[in-house]
Amino acid sequence: METKTEQLTKLIDFFQQIGLPYQLSSLSGVSFLPGLRIENGCLLIDPEKLSYPGDCLHEAGHIAVTTSAKRAELQADVRKSGHGPAEEMAAIAWSWAALVYLNLPPEFLFHTDGYKGGSESYITAFTSENGFGHPLLSWYGMCEQPSATDGYPQMKLWLRP
Repeated sequence: METKTEQLTKLIDFFQQIGLPYQLSSLSGVSFLPGLRIENGCLLIDPEKLSYPGDCLHEAGHIAVTTSAKRAELQADVRKSGHGPAEEMAAIAWSWAALVYLNLPPEFLFHTDGYKGGSESYITAFTSENGFGHPLLSWYGMCEQPSATDGYPQMKLWLRP
C-alpha cells in the first residue's frame, strides 16, 4: 500500500496532467475538509493537515465541473459560489472517474470517515455501475454515457469548458 505522501504525489501528477489548478500551502483556520481549501478556483493542499488524500479528488471535482468562466470565482464554501446538489453529484461522479483512471481502490475516495456515513452505499452504487452524476458530466460534454464504448467513467475532458 502506498504511503500518504506517495498517494498525494500521484494526485498532484494527475492534476498537473489535466491542468487543474492546485497549490501546496500551509493552511490556517477551519476548512470543510482537513488540509484542503478552494480559493479563487485553486485547490490549496496542506500535506501536514490532510487527513485523507482521496478528499483531494472530491474537492478537485468541484473545480473541474465548474465552467471555465466561473472557475476562478469558486471559493471554500462551494455552495456560496453557486454549487447545489447537481454540482455535488457531478463532483462525486468526476472524482469516481478520476479514481478509476488512477487505478485506486474505492475506499481511497469513499473512506469510512467521509460522505456523512454513506461511503459504503457510494462504493456499492459506483462499483455496480449504478452511480450518479455522470449524466451531468455527459451533458457538460465531459464524457459519453456509460452505454457508449468509450463512455463514463472514461472522460473526454477533465475540465469543463
